[in-house]
Amino acid sequence: MLRKEVNELLTQTDRGTPMGELFRQYWLPALLASELPENDCPPVRVKLLGEPMIAFRDTDGNYGLIEEFCAHRRVSLWFGRVEEHGIRCPYHGWKYNHTGQCIEVPSEPEESGYCQSIKLQGYPLIKVGDILWTHMGDPENRPPEPEWEFCTVMPEQTFTSKRLQYSNWLQAMEGGIDSSHVSFLHGKGLTTDPLFKGSKGNEYNLNDFKPIFEVEPSEGGLFIGARRNAEEGRYYWRITQFVVPTFTMIPPRGDHPQHGHFWVPIDDENCWAWSYDYHPTRALSDRERQNLVDGHGIHNEYVPGTFIPLQNRDNDYLMDREAQKKGIYYSGIKGIAMQDASLQESMGPICDRTRENLVSTDNGIIMARNLLRRAATDLEKKGKTPPGVDPEHHHVRSVAAVLEPEEKYAVALADALRSAPGKERMSV
Repeated sequence: MLRKEVNELLTQTDRGTPMGELFRQYWLPALLASELPENDCPPVRVKLLGEPMIAFRDTDGNYGLIEEFCAHRRVSLWFGRVEEHGIRCPYHGWKYNHTGQCIEVPSEPEESGYCQSIKLQGYPLIKVGDILWTHMGDPENRPPEPEWEFCTVMPEQTFTSKRLQYSNWLQAMEGGIDSSHVSFLHGKGLTTDPLFKGSKGNEYNLNDFKPIFEVEPSEGGLFIGARRNAEEGRYYWRITQFVVPTFTMIPPRGDHPQHGHFWVPIDDENCWAWSYDYHPTRALSDRERQNLVDGHGIHNEYVPGTFIPLQNRDNDYLMDREAQKKGIYYSGIKGIAMQDASLQESMGPICDRTRENLVSTDNGIIMARNLLRRAATDLEKKGKTPPGVDPEHHHVRSVAAVLEPEEKYAVALADALRSAPGKERMSV
């Protein structure tokens, strides 16, 4: 159970809130680079951390992320024309550059310099990998660019998607670090999904429904180790990486791609679920990439032309009760991504954690909450830089391995839990 005031602290991310200010310390995924494919292409609506914005790409290729509404009559600039090094409001022609600076007010004499006094809030937008990232905090304390392995490998080695989720970011993220539900909710998917099946480790997930959790601190967050029984008295370990505030990395299965998520708040009741797959030492095969595009693994199918999942709350996630009864899908919902999303959204927009009852397999979630709370309050009261800001904290991998019972995973797998260019990875 979590006290109401702590639940509110962790789930509220508008500017001025402790968690809102924490999120503003980081580079966050804002758009797929493919959403702004060329100079002077149409603008895109973006809402992050409660702030409605417009993203555009100007004539010179500069990316802009500025507040959505024109400073004149508060018209949405989504209706604007991207032209000649800026975006022009169609109502009265006020024009802004990629930083949000007004550069033209047609009704006013140019010599008056009036437009120089008008500036919309603007944030940097940079391309790293196939993502456009933004930093919405103090520009004087802007951290180095992100160095996550999935966005620094060659393009043929990686794939990223995003989907809209109708829930607070925290309950979505907590699902990403909860290894115990896999044996139930995703059990069938381990043997049928083309991006998971064939791994020796699947047998351990499906044969041991009582994982033992051992959670250890890492430089950027937590190692969340889930231990299951293997042959000859040994243990099968799956170590999930959690890096503050919202990065999760799931251990790979066999030679399948490694994968994970970012859960980025849109506002307090909605978030973007970013999902990535990559292989650190080889290109994704044509079949793997097609499976990712088709929505297998942790990805999903879409309502055409949107980032809304095809299976969504308005159609009850296309639940199939007959498939549920026959055990084809444990919850009756097709696909790992939407199995998770359907249940996380069912908790309501913001989960009432004052009524939950946690058990030992929730240790990772408990420690992640404590870490987030401490990071937010230390930033607010002491100005302390939180974990996960330093790019060194991005150099991580998740690991699946079989160890002898006396071996401590954080020690035995210390090297495997760090990423390095071209380094082989460990997986069972």
